[in-house]
Amino acid sequence: MRHSCPAPVRRLRGHLCAAVFLTVLSASAVAADAASSALTVATLGREIFLDPSLSASGRMSCASCHDPAHAHAQSNALAVQSGGAGLDVPGFRSVPSLRYLNGGAFFFAKDGTPTAGFNRDGRAASLIDQAERPFLAAHEMANGDAATVAAKLAAASYADEFRKQFGNDAFDDAEGALLRARFAIAAFEKSAPELHPFDSKYDYFLQGRVMLAPAELRGLTLFNRKDKGNCVACHPSTRGSDGSPPLFTDYTYDNLGVPRNREIPANADPGYFDFGLCGPDRTDLVALRDRCGAFKVPTLRNVATRQVFFHNGLFKTLRDAVRFYVRRDTHPEEFYPRAADGTLSRFDDLPLELQRNVNTKEVPYDRRPGQAPRLDAAEIDDLVAFLQTLTDGYDPATDTADPARNVPAAH
Repeated sequence: MRHSCPAPVRRLRGHLCAAVFLTVLSASAVAADAASSALTVATLGREIFLDPSLSASGRMSCASCHDPAHAHAQSNALAVQSGGAGLDVPGFRSVPSLRYLNGGAFFFAKDGTPTAGFNRDGRAASLIDQAERPFLAAHEMANGDAATVAAKLAAASYADEFRKQFGNDAFDDAEGALLRARFAIAAFEKSAPELHPFDSKYDYFLQGRVMLAPAELRGLTLFNRKDKGNCVACHPSTRGSDGSPPLFTDYTYDNLGVPRNREIPANADPGYFDFGLCGPDRTDLVALRDRCGAFKVPTLRNVATRQVFFHNGLFKTLRDAVRFYVRRDTHPEEFYPRAADGTLSRFDDLPLELQRNVNTKEVPYDRRPGQAPRLDAAEIDDLVAFLQTLTDGYDPATDTADPARNVPAAH
């Protein structure tokens, strides 16, 4: 079974072939154990994902920013990564992890809640769509056009495998060649076991195979309590109705009022703002001013492996990120700068007229200066301890947190 568009369709440039590819991908190429060519397409996608020769610099691959050794996220503490021919063109947002990429195209729920989509602003409707920009964007692989990518693909070590999967004419049409490469990457991202291992300590706990340590259990309670951390409001921690493991995101969007990160070169311009859902990268929702500043809720799986947090990479430790959540409104002076007249510039990464969009109603953001935060320092430590149980690759034999509490595997 060949997972390419039929020959007449393969020669088309545009949405028809993309739609056929996406239908095939969702229908059959997502099973990690499929004994068919779908897995071979995914294997080809892995080679493309790891190949730096596809960039203008010859030194940047998808894996350069989405490092497999760092839960397919960035491997450093820079706010943004740089690409281009000289690897000196800075980006605009921190790098999200590519693990556990589920969901679908962006939509508004019945209550008007923006939901799903790919990228931090949800502008990509599918993994195939998401895979296009890194090849072309000036601050990433910087190829500029599909013809440049197609020529590099045709010269790659896996070119024969590419033809085997997509036909001898796979490189004849540049747009089609790029689309096929994107399809292969999407097949890899959907089916590769290393991108969906579900083997954290918390997964073992849900399976009844280990017990969480006392601090981790306290942290889980705080995570779920609606009057404490209330993390569960956006990051569900229980199995789905079908028994599937939790992904720790509800795919919605939130405006947290994260302080402006002056490490990002674009922010040197006081008139530049990253509005998430309503621009500048996403252009179809610019009129929805009440959504400006909202970014997609990320999965919390592997959050303890991150070196930067939030869309702008401002915070460098998990504990500092959690502190911001619970102390933003009770102690704003710890996070926001003061203007020349001494007044505090709260929510300084949004223009004044859009600061009303920041979430100030849900727990734990419902506090005021002078009130106690929803979590104290010890509770923050416990919550961080729980979040550390969401890291992939857990080995019960090496767990020193509370080995006496480990229990036999359920039968």
